[in-house]
Amino acid sequence: MCIRDSPRGRAGGGTVAPDVAGTPARAPCSMKNTIKLSSPATQEFWEIPILYEDAQVLALDKPSGVPAVPDRAQPERPSLLRLLHDGIKRGAPWARAGDRSYLMATHRLDAETSGVMLLAKSKPVLIALLNHFGASQPGRRHVALVQGTPPEARFQIDTKLAPHPARAGLMCANARRGKRSVTLFEVREKFSGYTLLQCEPLTDRPHQIRAHLRVARLPVLGDPLYGGRELRLSQLKPDYRLKPNQVERPLIARAAVHCETLALPHPLTGEPLSITAPWPRQLAAAIKYLRKFAPA
Repeated sequence: MCIRDSPRGRAGGGTVAPDVAGTPARAPCSMKNTIKLSSPATQEFWEIPILYEDAQVLALDKPSGVPAVPDRAQPERPSLLRLLHDGIKRGAPWARAGDRSYLMATHRLDAETSGVMLLAKSKPVLIALLNHFGASQPGRRHVALVQGTPPEARFQIDTKLAPHPARAGLMCANARRGKRSVTLFEVREKFSGYTLLQCEPLTDRPHQIRAHLRVARLPVLGDPLYGGRELRLSQLKPDYRLKPNQVERPLIARAAVHCETLALPHPLTGEPLSITAPWPRQLAAAIKYLRKFAPA
């Protein structure tokens, strides 16, 4: 089943547990356990899986390519928060089902990053969670598939980050004007020329993981903004051949960063709460091919 009852609420397409555990593949999810969103202006449609919900919080599996909050540089671009608020205003069926009249983002998640997005259902809960995530608390675990291999299995990057002075939407290292930025990294799995990293940001800066990995010369695959190239099967499989008139597509057509787990004390009870988002299909497929054709 996709939905199961929990002492701390309902779990949907993800996993809710008192401890952190990764999930390498997406579980099937019932249509009833999703939120349907649409943007008439761009004629786009999304079906967002619900990972966890109780009376205080709602956790969604945000897709890549959708900003979590409105983008100042592109105000017309649909964002998850704006789409949710539009649905609430027009009385969408999902908004009427349960206490979902107030939904606010509690932490940052880049537009290109998929995975766990935690929303507060009231202002007191929002304040409590903003204070938690603003206090350099560990508990947000991402996975990133990168080019290259780090020299150490565990490492930390604390390079200060600031907006690029000439390129809008780009973050860069800036020791004088940058804000404190700290990310912990750990090798999850090695391949020939590529590495799957676990990334734990202790601060909440835009593009923090991607910018720090560029500093480390380990660019995220599928992230041209920070120097990452596409990953194609022809790069891994020596005898790969295209059929006539066939065009090869990249294995990952997006930045290969995913917020896998969010672990924190529940804002009301203080009990440990851990929410896990399954890997996107493209990431799972890329890992499968790397294991087969590019073992370390």
